[in-house]
Amino acid sequence: MRSIGTVRQWDAARGFGFIRTADNQDVFFHVRDWRAGFEPQVGTAVQFERIEVGGKGPRAMAVQPVGAAAGSAGRPAAGPTRDARRGVEGCPTVARRRAGSRAPSSLGAAWWVALLMWAALLAFGLATRRLPAWLLAVLAVLNLATFVAYGIDKRAAEAGHQRTPENTLHLFALLGGWPAARIAQQRLRHKSSKAEFLRVYAATVVAHLALLATWMAGWMDRFVR
Repeated sequence: MRSIGTVRQWDAARGFGFIRTADNQDVFFHVRDWRAGFEPQVGTAVQFERIEVGGKGPRAMAVQPVGAAAGSAGRPAAGPTRDARRGVEGCPTVARRRAGSRAPSSLGAAWWVALLMWAALLAFGLATRRLPAWLLAVLAVLNLATFVAYGIDKRAAEAGHQRTPENTLHLFALLGGWPAARIAQQRLRHKSSKAEFLRVYAATVVAHLALLATWMAGWMDRFVR
């Protein structure tokens, strides 16, 4: 069903927002359903195809500004473009975000260094029997749970449902799920552009490695005896 409304909220970092319709309903829409060459702006009049997602409320598809003037006023005169072969909208921000998520190097050199340090500390702990062998299984399950938690939070964000607290995601990382957390940020394109969240995430990685190194060095033995 074709509908008309106004962009009420837009979260550029997360790539979704809400449209307020004439009957005062909020309709969810995602960046991949935006049909214009610029990012959505609060207050823009738009037209869209409205669908009902079972149990999740209404959702807007094929969202585009109403009229040529609404789409070009005060912005570069660039209409919507489409890669006919891939069906990807020509929004520059979306293109950069998607291209970056496909590059393995986007995880960053520091992350790979941290991963090597982590592997070395675990290997040392197992070799010296300071760590039990079953800990590897626990870490594997923890990392799987971390990735799943990010996926659940992303789906909740897209559907406008209750979110997983950020402190919970950080706790997963601190306990040892930080490798999967970073992979989820990149592969799921979730929390990967929120600077404050990434700063806290980096702190959890440093804290985890510091605690593990302290344990391997035996400096915490007197506190656990």
